[in-house]
Amino acid sequence: MALGGGTYLVQNKILPGAYINFVSQPRAMGTLGERGTVCMALELDWGKSGMMTVEAEEFQTEAQDIFGYDYTHEKMKPLRELFLYAKKALLYRCNSGEKASAKIGECTVQAKYGGIRGNDVKIVITKNVDDETAFDVKTYLDLVLQDTQTVKTIEELNENTYVTFQGTGALQANAGINLTGGTNKEVTGNDYADFLEEAEKENFSVLAYAGEDEVTKGLFTAFTKRLRNEEGVKFVTVLFNYTKADFEGVISVTNETEEQKTALVYWTAGAEAGAEVNESITNKKYNGEYSVKAKYKKSRFVEGLQNGELLYYEDGDDIRVLRDINTFTSFESNKNSDFSSNRVIRVLDAIANDVARIFSQYYLGKQSNNDNGRNLLKAELIQYHEQLEGIEAIEGFEPEDITIMQGTEKQDVVVYEKVKPTDAMEKLYMKVEVI
Repeated sequence: MALGGGTYLVQNKILPGAYINFVSQPRAMGTLGERGTVCMALELDWGKSGMMTVEAEEFQTEAQDIFGYDYTHEKMKPLRELFLYAKKALLYRCNSGEKASAKIGECTVQAKYGGIRGNDVKIVITKNVDDETAFDVKTYLDLVLQDTQTVKTIEELNENTYVTFQGTGALQANAGINLTGGTNKEVTGNDYADFLEEAEKENFSVLAYAGEDEVTKGLFTAFTKRLRNEEGVKFVTVLFNYTKADFEGVISVTNETEEQKTALVYWTAGAEAGAEVNESITNKKYNGEYSVKAKYKKSRFVEGLQNGELLYYEDGDDIRVLRDINTFTSFESNKNSDFSSNRVIRVLDAIANDVARIFSQYYLGKQSNNDNGRNLLKAELIQYHEQLEGIEAIEGFEPEDITIMQGTEKQDVVVYEKVKPTDAMEKLYMKVEVI
């Protein structure tokens, strides 16, 4: 067998042998990025502090373990609204307070997380019927058995989903002791500032705040403008009644619900995140659980749209989104009313995010900045835009709409492109000639 072998860069090998390079046929590597992630700070009765990632399927099957309440509980309604369309949520618990606890003889039992839900945990310790030297230690939540351990000493106890055990020595039987002292911390503006600091490290489609505090809404708006305009991070933020943002990256929900004034933020955030790059939620039917206040005069709807409000209206027995718009209303020659459409913004944001991702993954530091390398990048971008056109996110695209050249420095690449996003049909103008 020849000593030489392997692959080659140039034909300069010394040893005899077979040098074989395996290459794939050139094809585009970049695809459309996935949407569907919402990022929110929440006030919860249970759960770990800080940011946690929850998938939609996870919420349905593990809500009680994560949030302390099962999927059907009334306190889970906002999250049920969110996950009607969101695929994933980055949720930040901002109000974790004191942990509930109880002292049973020499054993200290403490709730795993701070919050008032820990006060609904009960510990029952009884003699084991088969071994008089052992004890059955049972953990209940809302009188429903969650965990049973049979041990002889405190040291043998293991923590479970809801509590931890500390202490040494023998256990002491009891008829049932509730944990007490669990509290929810009062949330301040600093907590939301901390949340936004963590959110800046994450990737998501929609940021949301379901509160009424004007200062906090201003904080979210400033954060959104900074990341979109200065950092190039493209997402949109859903707020309640904040049209003064006047920005294509901020959506203002106007309608209230009978149960909670700002509740529609959850459904709207989920629907906006779940909408694909070629979709609009204009006229989308609200299928949530809240009672939406949507009885407005026609003139109020006209005024609302002019103000940049995302409104819901009554259509028979249904509630629907009037127009999928954001708060941008300061139209000018180089930034017209197209930028007020959330579907158009989804297309433009997709291009910005996906092109940055494609360049970073496949070209940054990997391809030479010469005619060949720039032609490869151009072919990649053409294929990507043809994907967008194929799903009707854009129209009228021609390869000539993209030009690529070397920039000022040898490592700089400059791309120019023209793009024509499509939008959903909203108005019908019809002329009927009667003969």
